[in-house]
Amino acid sequence: MSPAPPHAASAPQPSALPPSSETSNLPHRENTVSDVNPAPKVKPARKPLLRLELRDLSDDGTRAFLRLLHASTALENANGVAYTTGRDIDEDHKEIHLSTDYINHVPDSRQKEEIQGVIVHEMVHCWQHNALGTAPGGLIEGIADWVRLKAGFAPPHWKRNADGDWDAGYERTGFFLDWLEAAHGADVVRKINEGLRGCKYESDELWRTCCGKSVEELWEEYQTSLGDGDLKQSRTEST
Repeated sequence: MSPAPPHAASAPQPSALPPSSETSNLPHRENTVSDVNPAPKVKPARKPLLRLELRDLSDDGTRAFLRLLHASTALENANGVAYTTGRDIDEDHKEIHLSTDYINHVPDSRQKEEIQGVIVHEMVHCWQHNALGTAPGGLIEGIADWVRLKAGFAPPHWKRNADGDWDAGYERTGFFLDWLEAAHGADVVRKINEGLRGCKYESDELWRTCCGKSVEELWEEYQTSLGDGDLKQSRTEST
């Protein structure tokens, strides 16, 4: 009878490394969920894509725009005259329409600052919240002009005017918001904008949350802060 075939040699197995002096005294740690499935990295916010369309290169207003501003820098620096609208693609795509005829009628000495101011105002509309479209239009425009004011592009004819309603919009509401920040904290406008995010506009809730008072009370305080003389003057000039 032939001898039995020899057993096949076992595959070599790596031997355990002896513990090092640095790790021998550390307690054993079981694998955790984070070891197996590490948390995904948060992607940075996508930089918006900016496009510029010039309808008529021969127009004097267009020439002034190109002469005075570097378009990409002006748009990037900016979060009848101009307006902002959504595009048919979706609401994440915005268009800013600027009247070159308006630019042409601005004095040469102020053209650059005026263009920058208008662009800053319209860029705010691309980013701000509007309470699902229910916020007062004057508040939306006032926030945009408040940003323009803070950016240093207020036109020389702007002035504080507390006559009429708080939400008359534009610079009137913009100056009111500027006063609010001085009287009730430097982040008031940010809180107002956040309060308009993803919900319908509720006046009493919004203003009391941001400032502790109703907007009517705040407007009366603002009127008082300007003094009766200023109010009488503003009423006379508006008639």
